[in-house]
Amino acid sequence: MPVPVLLPIASPAPSGAAPAAANQLPPVVAAGQFNVYAREQFTMRKLTFGRRDYYKVALITGSSRYNYATRGVLIDRPALVFSNPLIPYSWEPVSAEQGGYLCMFTEEFLIINDRAASLQESPLFRLGSDPVYLISEAQYADLSYLFAKMLQEMNSGYVYQQEVVRNYLNLLLHEALKLQPQATYYQHPNAASRIVALFQGLLERQFPIDSPAHGLPLRTPADFARQLSVHVNHLNRAVRTLTGKTTSAHIAERLIGEAKALLQHTSWSTAEIAYALGFAYPTYFNNFFKKQTGTTPSALRAGLGQAPAPVV
Repeated sequence: MPVPVLLPIASPAPSGAAPAAANQLPPVVAAGQFNVYAREQFTMRKLTFGRRDYYKVALITGSSRYNYATRGVLIDRPALVFSNPLIPYSWEPVSAEQGGYLCMFTEEFLIINDRAASLQESPLFRLGSDPVYLISEAQYADLSYLFAKMLQEMNSGYVYQQEVVRNYLNLLLHEALKLQPQATYYQHPNAASRIVALFQGLLERQFPIDSPAHGLPLRTPADFARQLSVHVNHLNRAVRTLTGKTTSAHIAERLIGEAKALLQHTSWSTAEIAYALGFAYPTYFNNFFKKQTGTTPSALRAGLGQAPAPVV
C-alpha cells in the first residue's frame, strides 16, 4: 500500500552514511500508534493518488489541490483535512508556502476498548463524508494550539504521554465535529475510474475471511453504492463501462473465489461457509454456488479429496 511521499527533512548524514529510506513510515506510526509533525519539517512534494495504512488529520495553510475518491477541492485558505485508510487521495501544493501540522494514527491507538465506535462510522472519516473543513483564522489558532500540545507531549518523555496525547486527539476530533464542511468540490474527469477503483478496493478489503463469524457487511451493489455515496445506477454504469462486467458479476466472482478457497483449505461446514459469506441460509448459498459453477459445494469439496464437513 502506498506510503506518504512527504519526507521529513533529515539532519545531514555523516560522510559515507547511507541515505534514509525515502518511503519509510514514521516509526511510531509504523509501530501501530501515533505521531505528529509540524508541516514545515517536510518537503512539499506532490502525494500520488493511493491509500495509506493509517488515519491522518492535517491542519494546513497555503494553497493546494486535494483529490479525494471521486472528487477534488482547491484549498485556498486554512483548512482541516481528514484521511482514512479505505479512501485513496492525492495532494499537490499550489503555493510555495505551506504550513500547519499533521498527525497520523491507527484505529488501535484511538479506540482502546470494544465499546468504542469505529472511526469508520465517525462523520469525520466514514466513506462518503466531506474530508475538507475550511476554517477561519480564529479556528486555525485554536486547532493549532491542540496540535502544538500534542507535539510538545510527544517530546516530553512523560510516562503517560500516550494517554495525554489521546485526550488531545479526541478533543481535536470533537472540535472538528462542531465545524461544517465548506469546501466546493469539483468532479474529476476520470470520476468513473475512481468510482470503480473504490468499489474494487472495498470489495477486496472484505477478504480473506478468517472466521465463520466473519460475515460480509457489503454484499450487494446497493451496499457498495451506499458506502460510496453514489446512486446504485451510477455505480453499475461506471463498473460496466470500464470493466465490461456488472457490479453483481464482480461481487459474485469474488464470493465464489473465496468460497472455493474455504472449501479447499478449511474444515468448516457448508453452513458455516454460507454464513461467513453473508448468506442467510445454507440453501441460498448452495443454489448460488451451483448457479455460478455448475456444481455444489459438497461435490467440489469431494472432488478435492476432502470428506464433506457436517452441515450444521
